[in-house]
Amino acid sequence: MQTLGRRIVVAAFDGWNDAGEAATGAVRMLREEGDLSPAFAVDPELYFDYQYTRPHIEADGEGGRTLRWPDATLHRPAAGIGDVWFWTITGNEPARAWRSFAGEFVDRALAEDITGLVTLGSMMSDVPHTRPISVFASSENAAVREQLGLERSTYEGPVGILSVLGDAAERAGIPTLSLWASVPHYVAGHTPSPKATLALLEKLEELTGAVVPKGTLATDAATWEATIDAAAADDEDMSDYIRQLEQTRDTVDSPDASGDAIAQAFERYLHRDDPRDGRDPRDGRGDRR
Repeated sequence: MQTLGRRIVVAAFDGWNDAGEAATGAVRMLREEGDLSPAFAVDPELYFDYQYTRPHIEADGEGGRTLRWPDATLHRPAAGIGDVWFWTITGNEPARAWRSFAGEFVDRALAEDITGLVTLGSMMSDVPHTRPISVFASSENAAVREQLGLERSTYEGPVGILSVLGDAAERAGIPTLSLWASVPHYVAGHTPSPKATLALLEKLEELTGAVVPKGTLATDAATWEATIDAAAADDEDMSDYIRQLEQTRDTVDSPDASGDAIAQAFERYLHRDDPRDGRDPRDGRGDRR
């Protein structure tokens, strides 16, 4: 049996970890397509800054109006998908007390006999929308890396709540896996990004062996890509920029590409003149792991 086991929590949070709403979209798909119900929620008064993450007022079907507060909730399945059962954690990234926040969810996961944790994130990157969405899979757990053939992330720098939650889970003996999708940064106006959500779910399916529900994501992803194609067709600078991204991606993906060729392609890319606004093309590429 794979190291993550059969009782797996999949976690994603709104905010810094969720470019194009790809990660939370993937967890929402698991929750909506599965038979999941709330099992635990943190007290929002402890973890959220309401001036930063404000409550929303909403109308209900009977004409009433209620406040919806920021939250983070664990949902429990009524049944598994094949041999694998998915729990989900989703909600807003907390503003404070991250160690206590992560500790609450890890304690609950232990009470639910959870055997593995998968965190989902997405980040804006210099990648073309016309190619398959890249998903980087890594783990801090040596057994998970060996069994699934994964890398250990070498990233150093600021992190989001996903890293804090993953660290707390590993310290508690729950093996973890991290999946990050690269969302084209120039499509920020075309959110959500169903193509990135689909890529995350496909990678989750590949690594866990579960049959993961995907709803209409394949159709939604094709429509999303066609919409961006149409926008690019009317913008010569954008079209040129996308072609440069495609050339770099194709060079890297080529089976004949040598290490030197890949390095040279990236060197040319990183030192080109940006046709859009003169910014450093590496801006915004921050790895959120």
